[in-house]
Amino acid sequence: MKKYFLIPALLLSLTSLAQPTSQRKIQVAILFDTSNSMDGLIDQAKSRIWTIINDLSGLRHQGQVPSIEIALYDYGNSSLTESSNYIRKQIDLSTDLDLISQKLFGLTTNGGAEYCGAVISSSLSELSWTSHPQDLRLIYIAGNEPFNQGSVNYKEVCQTAATKDIVVNTIYCGDYDQGVREFWYDGAKLGKGEYFNINSNKAIVHISTPYDDNINAYNDSLNRTYYGYGSIGNTRKLAQVSEDANAEAQSISVKAERSIAKSKANYSNGSWDLIDAVENEGKDINTISEQDLPKEFQGKTEDEKKKLIEEKKAEREMFQQKINELAVERQKYIEEKKNEGNPGEDDFGSSVRKSIEKKATELGYEKETTP
Repeated sequence: MKKYFLIPALLLSLTSLAQPTSQRKIQVAILFDTSNSMDGLIDQAKSRIWTIINDLSGLRHQGQVPSIEIALYDYGNSSLTESSNYIRKQIDLSTDLDLISQKLFGLTTNGGAEYCGAVISSSLSELSWTSHPQDLRLIYIAGNEPFNQGSVNYKEVCQTAATKDIVVNTIYCGDYDQGVREFWYDGAKLGKGEYFNINSNKAIVHISTPYDDNINAYNDSLNRTYYGYGSIGNTRKLAQVSEDANAEAQSISVKAERSIAKSKANYSNGSWDLIDAVENEGKDINTISEQDLPKEFQGKTEDEKKKLIEEKKAEREMFQQKINELAVERQKYIEEKKNEGNPGEDDFGSSVRKSIEKKATELGYEKETTP
């Protein structure tokens, strides 16, 4: 009789093991000091944002691609109100990479009071942080004034973050020892994170590669596979091109990094792009009114619409694959050039990337393997 009781239990156990795990999340909140002295910091972030996103996109958890959510705050700007502690949430935790870029490139500096404890507290209370122990939750706060300013106690706030497994990393724009004296090291220690110091006025040196132009050419072709629908479709499609231009204004290398990010699974735009909406969000194209469809899809039968969707999806995947293949060779070239010279000082991007790699490894994340 015991066998008959054990068999269902065994089957239940095997079924449980076979169940797919839910998608893990990587949540990153970046808190920028936007007082007068921080133009260099913002420029570094603009130059490094797509490299950071590509690093995040290359992480895997048990073979699965995690979802990436990024939030952005600025603080210490005198254009903000005293009642808000000179804090502004630019964007909630979001998967919309174009919108994140738009908000970052829209930051401007203006003198003000910098309250680190207050802005960390705001990010803890206002953002929808997950609670899963294997989700990666990180805060990065960057600035150059004493960490203990303002009425909100940074010690309590950083300790609260740590109890929620939200890691607080601090980036002091100035001398290492000065940052220690001004409590940036202490904030990171209490928040179970990393303390970095950078020269925020240091110009980023980009390594140009023989692959950048071809990657960017494929990116331009990739853009032509996006079809805006609904009330925001056309506006967001224009924004996609605008963020390409913002990246290119930094350098051809930065645009190449953005192009590579657009070839990854985390670059998904189902809120405005018809292909992503149908393929990734499960939207039924026949529920979209004719006037809200892109003109290429108007006046077509149900079968014709589905066929066109499949054609454009295949075309997009082809361009993404071409970019991915070139990206592998590009990275090899960059690594070779780095090995030939001095790696240099930390900047905003390298600080973020180092700490992401360390914390991700601790939680069992691995880097995507490339052929």
